[in-house]
Parts: sequence; structure tokens; C-alpha cells
Amino acid sequence: MKNITIAIDGFSSTGKSTLAKQLAKHLGYIYVDTGAMYRAIALFAMQNGYVSKDFLDKESLVNSLPSIKLHFQFNADLGFAEMYLNEVNVEKEIRTIEVSSFVSKIAEISEVRAKLVEQQQEMGKNKAIVMDGRDIGTVVFPDAELKIFMTASPETRAQRRFDELEAKGDVVTYEEVLTNVQERDYIDTHRDDSPLVMADDAIEIDNSYLTREEQFDTVLELVEEIINI
Repeated sequence: MKNITIAIDGFSSTGKSTLAKQLAKHLGYIYVDTGAMYRAIALFAMQNGYVSKDFLDKESLVNSLPSIKLHFQFNADLGFAEMYLNEVNVEKEIRTIEVSSFVSKIAEISEVRAKLVEQQQEMGKNKAIVMDGRDIGTVVFPDAELKIFMTASPETRAQRRFDELEAKGDVVTYEEVLTNVQERDYIDTHRDDSPLVMADDAIEIDNSYLTREEQFDTVLELVEEIINI
């Protein structure tokens, strides 16, 4: 079997990371959550007062980029790699609704995207990788052997995200989460630099009514068709 690159793009809260983790574990591939990288930079911007609801100090953030160190570290107990920002584990902090409300604004910044895309391409230079995000199949790995584009209705995605946050003990409302999902959709699809679009050769999967198992089985069949050629 040959090693391939699997690119999974799509809207927020479509379960990209869940699917990518399942595939990586099954195949023995490296998994990279690019969304976590953008979230980490959004957290850094929040911590340093570079971003708020009505304010974004783009210049200060861009000037700080050389001092931002990101890396993933595998957690054997959890079964996946966690995000570290300047040597500090921020996996929990980057999953909050507050970070979610700023991450798309941060991801619009071309200098941020350039820094992270370079790192992502380096991570995947030897293939045998599953990477999920917004521009993996269009920008990071345009030559990926398999490209998946995941979607679901905003209402379905908001309910999933709401349930996830509530289970973690976060105090949020469904309406708040739905608004966040819709705002992120708009920003992700309308930004000038690397907007969220489906690659011409990507396979679209609407998982509004699919279980995780059904989704995994569908994509694994696509993977096996390619790696067994």
C-alpha cells in the first residue's frame, strides 16, 4: 500500500477533526488539526490585547508572529496530539466559544496564513498524513490524493457544537452558538486570502444525517480505493 495525503476541508463544526482522527488512527498516519493552530494564534492575540469584539490590532499581531511557537505533543491517555503555544498546553483554552468568536478574524490575516501554511506543508512533506482545515485541499496540499469537503446545515452544526460545549461545562446558549457558526461561515467564505471553497476534485459529504460510523466507513472506502491501486 502506498502512503497518501488526505485533505479534509469544510465548514466549522462538521466533525472534520473527529473523522481525521479516526482515519489517522486506523491507517497509522499523522493527524494535524490546522484549526487548532489558528485557534492558538487567536488565543495569543486575546492574551495580549490584540483582539476584542470591536478591535483588531493586526500590526502588533503580525509583528509578534516570529515569537509565536506552536507544536503538537501526543497525549497517550487521550489518543491524540494536543496544541502547545510557546511551550504551554492550551488544548482546553482554544476550544472555548470566546476563541471561536475570534478565530476566523485572525485566519483572515495573510501573514498568519502564510506562517501556518508553511509549517503545515513541512509537516506533510513525507505524506502518510491526515490534515483538516479550511484550505488544505486548495492551498496547503493541492495535489493531495484524496480531498474531502464536509458540510451540514448551520442548525445541525450549531446543535453539535452546543452539546459539546455544554458537556464541558461551558455556559452558552444555542442561539449564541448558532450566531457564531453563521458568522464564521460568512467570514471563512468571503475572506480575500484562501477563502473556504471546495476544490474541484474534492468529494463532498453532507453529514447532517450520518452517524460517525457511517461517515467513517464511507470515507475509509474511498481511502482504500486509492491506497490499494
